[in-house]
Amino acid sequence: MTAKSPIVPSVKSSSSDITIQVLERAMKLLDVLAEQDEPASLKKIAALSNLHSSTAHRILNDLAAGRYVDRVNNGMYQLGMRLLELGSLVKDRLNVREIAHEHMHTLHRLTGQTINLSIQQGDDIVYIDRAWSERSGMQVVRAIGGRAPLHLTSVGKLFLAATEPRNVRAYALRTGLGGTTGNSLTNLERLEKELAFVRRHGYARDNEELELGVRCISAGVFDDSGKLVAGLSISSPSERMRDEWVELLIDTAAKISSDLGYECHKESHK
Repeated sequence: MTAKSPIVPSVKSSSSDITIQVLERAMKLLDVLAEQDEPASLKKIAALSNLHSSTAHRILNDLAAGRYVDRVNNGMYQLGMRLLELGSLVKDRLNVREIAHEHMHTLHRLTGQTINLSIQQGDDIVYIDRAWSERSGMQVVRAIGGRAPLHLTSVGKLFLAATEPRNVRAYALRTGLGGTTGNSLTNLERLEKELAFVRRHGYARDNEELELGVRCISAGVFDDSGKLVAGLSISSPSERMRDEWVELLIDTAAKISSDLGYECHKESHK
């Protein structure tokens, strides 16, 4: 959107110029309506959009014909249902893997370690994408499509921390909390303590709990409804893990969430 300017008659404008101007004004009107909690009058909309009332009225009528705007209560206007329909289509077409891809590669370049994107399927997490490079030396590389138990992985703990305590207890009973290393969390009390850490700090850890010599940290990716849909993680040899990567990881996960429509509220992670 360009800066607001006085409305003046168009002199010998080409059809393309007029089209661009009308689109700009229509978008301005939609932005104004989006800022209103209740239906607004033509006078108010025109004033807020810096348009002449007759111009605003003409464009609003055209938008109403396309159902982008609804006319209600004696000349009042609000956003129309067509925008909701289009928004639903956009949401359905959003692919967390595609949206996360570039962000993951940026994080890989900053850390030099493997970056994984994982989702929950039943009692496991499934790796659906990764960013890594053979030029970065020794790295921990997970196979795309590989699975691991929720309680043994940092991403799995994100999903367990996001569910109700009774569901965590049911998971523990169902799976038996089997371990693969001496660091694995194999009893419910230790697991619940770790999940409390996740809720408090906004990220999760795997301290050689799935595989000896490997540490992971992860942060959640959320959709526009606030639902946890994936986990972004850094996997590295234990001696290479750095505390300063936590902030980078959380910021990257927040950017992916924002691209999915989630309004992130940054908190302290100390």
